[in-house]
This record gives sequence, C-alpha cells and structure tokens, in this order.
Amino acid sequence: MKSAIYILFAIFFLSCSFTSKDNKTVNVPIQKIGSNVDRDLLVEYAKQYLGVPYVYAGNDPEKGFDCSGFVSYVFKNFGKDLPRSSGSYKNLGTALEPEDFKVGDILVFYGYQDKTIIGHLGIICEANGMKSKFIHASSGKVSSVTITSLDTEHYTKRFYKCIDVLSK
Repeated sequence: MKSAIYILFAIFFLSCSFTSKDNKTVNVPIQKIGSNVDRDLLVEYAKQYLGVPYVYAGNDPEKGFDCSGFVSYVFKNFGKDLPRSSGSYKNLGTALEPEDFKVGDILVFYGYQDKTIIGHLGIICEANGMKSKFIHASSGKVSSVTITSLDTEHYTKRFYKCIDVLSK
C-alpha cells in the first residue's frame, strides 16, 4: 500500500515539473479552467522564459516564441485559451484606463510601421499605468523574451490598448 502511494506521489510530482535544457527545474502551474488565476503566479511563470529566442510564428519554449505565441502559451498554462494571432486582439476585450492596468493584463500595440494593424503584444509584469513594465517576445535588438518599460518612445507611440482577459 505504501509503495502504491509513493508511486502515485512520484507520478503527480513528475507531472508538475520538468527539467529544462540548462538543468533548471521549471514548475508548470496546474489550475482548473474557469478558476481565478493568480496574476503574480502567471507573471512568475512567464519570467522563466526570459531569454528564449524570438522565432517568427513560434509558440514553443524549446524552439522560440513570437509575441502572440508567447502570450497564448503563458495563458494556456492557466486554462485560458487566447488567439494565436496578434491581429485577433484588435477587437478582443474592453480597453482599460491606465490607472486600471494590473499585472497579467495584456498590452496590445500597433505594427511597427503600420498604424492600422495590430503588430505586437505583451503581458504586464509591473503595473504602473503608462509606465508599466511588460514581458514579451521581442523581434527587436534583444530578439528574445524580455522585459521592457511601456514608457519607451518605441512602445508609447505604438500603444493601442490594454485588456484584462482574466477577470471574466
């Protein structure tokens, strides 16, 4: 009986974690669909992918992420299915006022050169209105998952809206 319990515990433990390429243990959150998501836990989960390379159309931490692939991957691990294309966020959710931004909200940006299309996404990791910081898969100089301040000129002029997909 004791050995059966140990085996079940081992299976549960192994299903909750895995070892990354650099031999760091990465904890995978387990949460029921429809339950309230701990916003801080979501951000901590996202931060474990800092430095993962930017890859166009990527949605796999072993290969790389693009911005929408990163956002959808993080939220999917918390039971929240989101669009896989950044353009699909244009009409998603209701725009929040800067004073209502919260950790875990999604920032939506216009394209780099075209202000008629949505071209980038990020997840707020430090909420402070238009001075918030966000984690995202950047195709810019860093070309990886990184944290950036919203108040940089590059992102302030491209800002479209911030949405909350967790409170529903």
